[in-house]
Amino acid sequence: MHAMILAAGRGERMRPLSDETPKPLLGDAPFAVINGDIASDFDYARLPRAAGALREAGALAHLVLVPNPPHHPQGDFALRDGKVIELDAQMLTFSGIGLYDPQLFAGIVRGAKAKLAPLLRAAISEGRVSGELHAGRWMDVGTPERLAELDKILSAL
Repeated sequence: MHAMILAAGRGERMRPLSDETPKPLLGDAPFAVINGDIASDFDYARLPRAAGALREAGALAHLVLVPNPPHHPQGDFALRDGKVIELDAQMLTFSGIGLYDPQLFAGIVRGAKAKLAPLLRAAISEGRVSGELHAGRWMDVGTPERLAELDKILSAL
């Protein structure tokens, strides 16, 4: 299994994978993408099993969702029977932990810029995004204030 950790500070969550790596080098297996500005106790060892299920289900992505943090109360997506959906009474936040099938990016022209959210929303509308709820510890540390909060929590341990 391949993995990618997003740690750049350009403000864009994910550009087309072909910006730095030619598509043929990516292969055709699902791969993990984990944002570099999160802290979590999520069990990443579970991802290879989820990658197998992703392929079997014909899904293009598998997203780990979390309860909404105070800075993002509206959430991003919802879960229904293991599928990610756009809207529901119980909205959740995308954790920045996901598995992606390279086919999700097939329509992107090499060298072109593209945002991840529209690609995911299109796949969600086709029912091709699975998901799970992580109810453990998770924190977005993408601002100096939230990073300081994490430092305070860790110092108290």
